[in-house]
Amino acid sequence: MGEKLLSAWEEKSPATLERIKQAALEEFSEKGFQGASLRQIVKQAGVTTGAFYGYFSSKEALFASIVEPHAAALMGRFMACQIEFAEMPEEEQPAHMGEESGSYLQWMVKYICEHRLEVKLLLCRAEGTSYEQFVHTMVEVEVDATLRYMDVLRRQGQNVPPVDRELCHILASGMFNGIFEVVVHDMPYEQAARCVGQLREFYTAGWMKLMEP
Repeated sequence: MGEKLLSAWEEKSPATLERIKQAALEEFSEKGFQGASLRQIVKQAGVTTGAFYGYFSSKEALFASIVEPHAAALMGRFMACQIEFAEMPEEEQPAHMGEESGSYLQWMVKYICEHRLEVKLLLCRAEGTSYEQFVHTMVEVEVDATLRYMDVLRRQGQNVPPVDRELCHILASGMFNGIFEVVVHDMPYEQAARCVGQLREFYTAGWMKLMEP
């Protein structure tokens, strides 16, 4: 009886939970969410299937437990920057354009490099989960913000040419996917920060050209 109680305590211990998540991180990283084997995760963690379901209701719940904190951090900071700029008085927006986004990108590169494996799961291994549209969601938010800012400039009397939403989407998608190449190629922090800074300068120059009368 005592041995059974000890075994149950071990299965519900924090150390067991950590073993499950570490085994999952390795399996998801190698095979992606869809290709990952729950049986292999359980085996690698050294627990029974019953013990696993004491922690997680499904493979996707396990995946979410790993990536959700990082999805929330990246998206939360991104949305905070967007809201802060949108709530600024319109006459002040041109003078501050790019400050929040530049600050966010610097923070994001550092965050990615500090949580590289988990962020790679979120961005590159999430097909088949609710996170597979993560980058697309960021792109759509950026497109909406860009079009709103163009309207602000027009209300201030600037002759900003019309830009199709589809083109805005293409440009924003290219920018974000370019930034996330930092994850794909496992760049060291200094190289990643330099590349993302140069990428931002490239896109800023392009947008300034597009907005010329």
